[in-house]
Amino acid sequence: MRSRLLPLLIVLLAGVLLALGIPLATSQARSEQQRVVVDRIDDTTRFASLTQFVTDGEVGGVGDARLSTLRDELAAYHDVYGIRAGVFRRDGSAMAVAPAGWEAPGGVRGQEFNEALAGRRSQGPPQVWPWQKGRRLVVASPVIRDGDVIAVVVIDSPTEALCSRIVRGWAGIAAGEAGAMLLAVAVAFRLTGWVLRPVRVLDKATHDIATGRLTARVAPAGGPPELRRLARSFNEMADNVEDVLERQRAFVADASHQLRNPLAALLLRIDLLALELPDGNAEVASVRNEGKRLARVLDGLLDLALAEGTAADLRTTDVAALVAERVAAWRPVADRKDVRLLLAGPAAVTGWADPVGLSSALDAIVDNALKFTPSGGEVRVRVIAARDEVTVVTADDGPGLDEAELERIGDRFWRSGRHQNVSGSGLGLSIVAALLAAAGAGVSYARNRPHGLKVTVSVPRHAPEENGPPGVSPQALPAAGDT
Repeated sequence: MRSRLLPLLIVLLAGVLLALGIPLATSQARSEQQRVVVDRIDDTTRFASLTQFVTDGEVGGVGDARLSTLRDELAAYHDVYGIRAGVFRRDGSAMAVAPAGWEAPGGVRGQEFNEALAGRRSQGPPQVWPWQKGRRLVVASPVIRDGDVIAVVVIDSPTEALCSRIVRGWAGIAAGEAGAMLLAVAVAFRLTGWVLRPVRVLDKATHDIATGRLTARVAPAGGPPELRRLARSFNEMADNVEDVLERQRAFVADASHQLRNPLAALLLRIDLLALELPDGNAEVASVRNEGKRLARVLDGLLDLALAEGTAADLRTTDVAALVAERVAAWRPVADRKDVRLLLAGPAAVTGWADPVGLSSALDAIVDNALKFTPSGGEVRVRVIAARDEVTVVTADDGPGLDEAELERIGDRFWRSGRHQNVSGSGLGLSIVAALLAAAGAGVSYARNRPHGLKVTVSVPRHAPEENGPPGVSPQALPAAGDT
């Protein structure tokens, strides 16, 4: 969710900063140009005041001091600033210009010249932008004597310096925008973290409960009030669900335990009754078998209730040694069935597991594999060490299951229709799943090639960093190497 929410916030913040920055940059450019235009208008005003003292008669005179002063001022202005300037009569002829021979842009038809002839100063040229190379800034002012316009002062200045100042101003604005964007991104990170932290905690708690850690809860702290209220509601729901499941497990355990004694008494009475009947009575044998099957079902229910309700005793466990021990224990059974029970993998590899629960799960898996493997077949147990987990793969040569049956394997009391003649209650693999889930491990099923069933048990190498399984204090484990 953070990867979706964060880009949205960043895009919105970038849009806001651009919406503020672009007008600010435009205003800065206009302000720079306006300052230059005002400065040029002041210059034209000064030259116009000098021109007012140059009369027509004096203009034609040789060595006229006032005209000479005007020309010297224009020449000095051009030499110092590199700006073209000139005073032109109403007909466009030059009175005094610098550099020599320069003519007003556009002549008498130029916009600025015509505005000055009308007695108005230039309103300012169009905005100059840094990417417009070679643009000139033209400003004109009228020379008025006795209410009449007798001449026009025109200044034509380059815009390179203006563009440089605009670019420098834009660089400052861009730096400010970049800093504001970085600050906005940091705030967006903190904001999304603050908003989504309860969601992540809630997601983890939900995952823990889904994997069997029913005591996982959400700390109702941090985040918006709505999410804190959601966390409290979730904890209340989890408490109610755990209470209902605990009552259900207690009922199953109590019922299984309470039914064992009457069932044992019933089987004893059947055995006593069988003594008074002829040997080999089919009805008595059938009743006795059904009673034993019911006893196995009750034992399985009790084991399942205990597996789901007992906290796992997790510790650093030599998984390879534990697997080797269980394989050795089951090898006599495999020999009686003429089944080869093979073990492969490292001699020692540690994992984070409950030794009792893992050994019970391995017993159920190996028992199930031997049960369905025909005489002369093989059951292969292999231990594989990876960086984060240890896997124990048990593959048999039995008939296996199809894809539809693989989806149901592990359900309580479920058995394949092809295996109804094999003894069992359908609770063995359910008990395996409960034992492994309580210890933070997992089990998966797949088809073995060319035939048979492959069961994979995954055991973590290290203790979880936080929110460990019920009844266990999480602690980090050192990296365990294989030997």
